[in-house]
Amino acid sequence: MLNDRSHILLKTLVERYIADGHPVGSKALSQYSGLDVSSATIRNVMADLENLGLIASPHTSAGRIPTAQGYRLFVDRLLTTQGSTTHAALPELLSTELPNDHPQHSIAAASQLLSQLTHFAGVVTPPRRSEVLLKQIEFLPLSDKRVLLILVTQDGEVQNRIVQTERILGINELNDAAHFLNRHCAGKTIGNLMQVLQQDLGQVKRELLELMNAAMQMGQDLSHDHMVIAGEHQLLGLNDFGSNMRQMRQLFELFEQKSTLLKLMQLGQSAEGIQIYIGHESGIAPLDECSVIAAPYRVDGEIVGTLGVIGPTRMAYDRVIPIVNITAQLLSSALSH
Repeated sequence: MLNDRSHILLKTLVERYIADGHPVGSKALSQYSGLDVSSATIRNVMADLENLGLIASPHTSAGRIPTAQGYRLFVDRLLTTQGSTTHAALPELLSTELPNDHPQHSIAAASQLLSQLTHFAGVVTPPRRSEVLLKQIEFLPLSDKRVLLILVTQDGEVQNRIVQTERILGINELNDAAHFLNRHCAGKTIGNLMQVLQQDLGQVKRELLELMNAAMQMGQDLSHDHMVIAGEHQLLGLNDFGSNMRQMRQLFELFEQKSTLLKLMQLGQSAEGIQIYIGHESGIAPLDECSVIAAPYRVDGEIVGTLGVIGPTRMAYDRVIPIVNITAQLLSSALSH
């Protein structure tokens, strides 16, 4: 059980280290803590905190730095967020950046804004789309054996994909294939459409089956969660990662692969409020030197996704937490219009 003096010194150490990135010695703690105690007393408290695993001493310095466990205690019990004046200006700043004309635009803008405001990576998991309703499917001939597949959903989203065919297909054949699908797709989910078409696909020419299958696959892809990440490159400029290229490579592989990170972010959909994972708490090795701050967002009051920030454990939690929280509120508002 830590006493008040230990809490004050730990809080001061964490805040000083976050501010300048240098290990903190007893002289700096005496200057910034406001405590009227001797350097010997401070050193004794630091030794106790180190024994508890809350701080550590780097090999190259006599000063101390927080451990992941120290950051956790700081965030849970010692953190004070910035004043209301700063917070009052933030919603107005953010609301001008989030378009509400289309969900994709809102989500992309939210991820970009998180990155711009924190200088870390901004992450958004779009709402799960298990009930995407289809409106129209079209096939357009390109050069040689290539066909452009266009799929339009009821909410106005347009997806396209180039399909390579076995032979050159004429415009009439493509129109027939599109007409065949459009007879069944309007207002249906991709699952409904696949069930309806199972009986009729035997009547379709073999050359057109691959177009049908490509359309089905594209529709299924729309129902999967796709994570939007912005500002990963900002992590390259941080001293916290700059000298560890192996760690950076693993981190960027995580961003590229996405599925593991997606599972972590989705945990926030089952919890209320801000979720904070510090270091190894995420259970994902490339994030062992990172913190993830996440918050759920809603559409019409129902939690549908998560957004957040990924940065080093040495981050200004008192500033980043309100940014994530308010951005979640603003995205909820934009998507609920």
